[in-house]
Amino acid sequence: MVLLLMAIMVALLLLNFPMLLTMIVAPLTILLNYFPNVNPILAIQQVVAGVQPFVLLAVPMFILAADIMSAGQTAKRLLDFVQTFVGHIHGGLGITTAATCTLFGAISGSTQATVVAIGKPMRNRMLDSGYRDSDTIGLIISSAIIALLIPPSISMIMYCVVTGASVGDLFIAGVIPGLMILAFFSAFIYFDARRKNIPLSNRLTFKERMVSFKKAILPLGFPVIIFAGIYSGFFSPTEASAIAVLYALILEMLIFKTIKPKDLPKIALSTGAVTASVFILVAAGSLFSWAISYARIPQIITAAVLGVDPSAIRILITVTIAYFIGCMFVDSIVVIIILTPIFFPLAMQAGIHPIHLGIVVTLQAAIGSISPPFGCNIFTGIAIFNRPFLEVVKGLPPYLFMLVIVSVLIITFPQISLLLVP
Repeated sequence: MVLLLMAIMVALLLLNFPMLLTMIVAPLTILLNYFPNVNPILAIQQVVAGVQPFVLLAVPMFILAADIMSAGQTAKRLLDFVQTFVGHIHGGLGITTAATCTLFGAISGSTQATVVAIGKPMRNRMLDSGYRDSDTIGLIISSAIIALLIPPSISMIMYCVVTGASVGDLFIAGVIPGLMILAFFSAFIYFDARRKNIPLSNRLTFKERMVSFKKAILPLGFPVIIFAGIYSGFFSPTEASAIAVLYALILEMLIFKTIKPKDLPKIALSTGAVTASVFILVAAGSLFSWAISYARIPQIITAAVLGVDPSAIRILITVTIAYFIGCMFVDSIVVIIILTPIFFPLAMQAGIHPIHLGIVVTLQAAIGSISPPFGCNIFTGIAIFNRPFLEVVKGLPPYLFMLVIVSVLIITFPQISLLLVP
């Protein structure tokens, strides 16, 4: 039964069928062959139920907020602000890129939006300052993945939809791992720039820094509002997403005046297209999860892979490998929807905290998105920067190595993930 499921999925993918059909046809084939008495109406009910959770309302809202800010001045003001404070040190522009990706990730929750918003202007600045193109592109697409760990994160929302974990708790738990990655990246950039003798920028005066800070103070309000509001319990993650959209509209339309009312239909169309693709996958994933659970496939797989009564550390290592490999080939949302129902019950039996597991899963989704051959950020970089595959991936190995170190630390010390969780 498991081999048939895998064979059907691999065959459909090799025949270039959409992931949507793969996630529907494979489990339905298993049900019809092995459980002919199951009412097909149940399958339709599962598809509909998959997009009914209230928390999913946050997804289109955060995507819309990111689209509004990508079309406006928010990203540029954040870049200028960070650069005024660290641009003069070794690797200053590189550290500016990593830090701004982190800040923008705290607004958008999307790695692809971060690559587009930060990568386009920052690549030119870094090339003009003497950075190699492959190093620059590797830094940009690697730093963009911090958006998956810093709240709000669409991948975290998907994990919580599948498992029922608290979105707010998982958002808060992602802050420290996200900042850890930023610290590792910044240290590497600093020493690498010194080794390669990258020219230093001029140190700006206090007055110039204050001017930049005044321009960036309103964009900096995004992460403050979202994080403080959720952490204090003043509003839920779903309400935070609506506030983010309102704040983005006020900022870009009324204060910065970079977006006109005539621009909104185009922005909304972009948001609608992305949201539709996400929700279609979620609906199909709900059917997939229900079908494999009904057929007890998770129990069969885990018994074969992990044995009887596996330890928590063994489960976490297996989860790390499975999600990392999965996200190398398909989008993280698909992998989370497919694999989480398999590993989550066993992890709970082993006493693993659902929030800790969520951080491990999200981190592997982030690493997989920049891992050859098919990490989604790699192809986003190819499209945005118009560079060949080999040049885009050439600068990735140091960042992948650092992300592996962070993964080991988080698995070994769960307190890193749970320190801020109430």
